[in-house]
Amino acid sequence: MKTIDLVVKIGSMALVQREDGAIDHNIFQRLGDDLRPGMALVTSGATEIGRLDYIRRTGRELAGDLEQDKTDYAAQGQIILMDNYRRFVHPEFGVRQVLVEHTHFNDPVKRDHILRLLLRAAQQDCIPIINYNDPVSDVENRKMELASRRLEGETVVECVDNDETAAVIASLVGAKTLILLTSTEGIYLDRHDPSTLVRRMVEPNIGRLRARVEELMTHCDGASRAGANGARAKLAYALRAAENGSRVIIGHARHHIAALMDGSVPCTLIGVETPDD
Repeated sequence: MKTIDLVVKIGSMALVQREDGAIDHNIFQRLGDDLRPGMALVTSGATEIGRLDYIRRTGRELAGDLEQDKTDYAAQGQIILMDNYRRFVHPEFGVRQVLVEHTHFNDPVKRDHILRLLLRAAQQDCIPIINYNDPVSDVENRKMELASRRLEGETVVECVDNDETAAVIASLVGAKTLILLTSTEGIYLDRHDPSTLVRRMVEPNIGRLRARVEELMTHCDGASRAGANGARAKLAYALRAAENGSRVIIGHARHHIAALMDGSVPCTLIGVETPDD
């Protein structure tokens, strides 16, 4: 029976050419060509791609309430995002859009429903493409719901950051590997100095790994765009995935999945040692 052994997440800025304000179709083509059943893709990009599309069509940005503008951009960008994936994924494989919200993972019945949906996709030669359902997610309602659950002593996930969504999905399906594709080669001691790339953080136990990751987080500052959580948050979610048994690779979206998996290109590997090490 096919399972999902690999979860891949790609960030918004890895999908666009910032200097041109356009979609980077080369990234979509490379990633689409790499995807196979038994993998799940968590994708960002709907809001940014919707914003670029709106500007291209009207010559201006929206200028209303910030949260409402993001909602409108996400609704416009979602269809473009999925159209590009369908265009480049091998035609013999099905593509299934899965729009999730935090409530799907904070409720055991809904969480099991999502798990069974994802596993069926693998068994039916389909690739699930997952994104947070921004167009219908109301910030204030979400905050109130999560606050209520926390008061009741529950451990909750928010999943607005797709790095968190990817870590949650990897844990849910028991993925061996989680790949976080970004617009950089990985995690740096100094993000302004490419020579400080941290290539390997693999430790004999989770306690030592946690200590090393938390120390590295003290070196992280800044983010790729306004509103992004940056490398510090990415490391926190990577550690969560590692605590749940996944190996995490953080690397540039221009690299093929196989090259990141075998370490033949620069990237950051995070995990606990296995007998194969």
